[in-house]
Amino acid sequence: MKQKISIGIILLGLVALLFAFKSGLFKSSGDEYADQKLPKVVDYNFHIKPILSDNCYTCHGPDANKRKAGLRLDLEKEAFSELPENPGKYAIVAGRPANSLLYQHVVSDDPKQLMPPPDSQLALNSYEKKLLKKWIEQGAKFDKHWAFIPPKKAELPTTERTDWAQNEIDAFIMEKLEENDLAPSEKAGKHTLIRRMALDLTGLPPNADQVQRYLSNSSADILERAIDEFLASPTYGERMTQVWLDVARYADSHGYQDDSYRSMWPWRDWVIHAFNNNMPYDEFLRVQLAGDLMPNASKEQILATGFNRNHPITQEGGVIQEEYQSYYVVDRTNTLGKGILGLTLECAKCHDHKYDQLSQRDYYEIYSFFNNVDEKGLRMDAVQAANQKYFADA
Repeated sequence: MKQKISIGIILLGLVALLFAFKSGLFKSSGDEYADQKLPKVVDYNFHIKPILSDNCYTCHGPDANKRKAGLRLDLEKEAFSELPENPGKYAIVAGRPANSLLYQHVVSDDPKQLMPPPDSQLALNSYEKKLLKKWIEQGAKFDKHWAFIPPKKAELPTTERTDWAQNEIDAFIMEKLEENDLAPSEKAGKHTLIRRMALDLTGLPPNADQVQRYLSNSSADILERAIDEFLASPTYGERMTQVWLDVARYADSHGYQDDSYRSMWPWRDWVIHAFNNNMPYDEFLRVQLAGDLMPNASKEQILATGFNRNHPITQEGGVIQEEYQSYYVVDRTNTLGKGILGLTLECAKCHDHKYDQLSQRDYYEIYSFFNNVDEKGLRMDAVQAANQKYFADA
């Protein structure tokens, strides 16, 4: 009896699955992206470069030792050049995907012609193939690395629903919602809004007094007034600085071996005060990088350069000081790249960067600025220094 019931349950489950597939509740993995809408304008950095770097650069990228068919897709001039092994043929023909060998090989049904090759364990999905096609149709425009493109104000998108947006940002949100056949959520109530504002701007929920004052006030500008109140709170700076403290590798300990304590919290407090006082971003960066070099530098400007001392510092005996001094300079250089320039500089430490527009020479030119810091590779406390007759500058 139990066996018959089990078989019945299995059959019922199979029928349910069959119905689900037929009704479109499930799609096969190969068709997962079939209904994904393409953007109106295909962007090279945002849409195309990730596809090429993930699937093509291994054989058709910057590494000359691994490059095949004489094809290089990471440089615009090379990508549009005549293929040396296929005279008269081009990987990319702007405006003509059917004549572009790149697209022909990507959509080929022949395993010997398909790119990436099946044995590479790489494959483009249907959406990525359509992106490549539309990109070529739109002229196959290459762009510089995004960090080298000056930001400019984008034109507001045209959307089918025009009554929802309350500001310019909303227009871009609605564009994405429509691209993905999504409807906006219902407008949040006042109680939800006050919690969102408090958590976003201070990291803390609103207190009972704040909630009551907000809910009981029917003024048209109560939303703006509540935001101003949270912005004026000291906890605003504590909340907003969290990301920067992570980028700047803040810690109140040295980071190596014993990981002994060090007092970096005064620099942390300076950052919090800078946010709360709405310090301009250019000044915020300038004083952290070189506040001590400014004319008549104040104590606050000197304190700001603690940014440059957030790197790990070894206390291990027997280290080669020059080696660790170099480690510290490398750390500062890499942090400048990722935290301020938007570039992964560290790849160029050992060779010309394979993906970003950086040479090894560029790296060490930046390195040289930090290499002038008078710092030893080893930090000891006063007792250790006295016992070993050793002095290390902090």
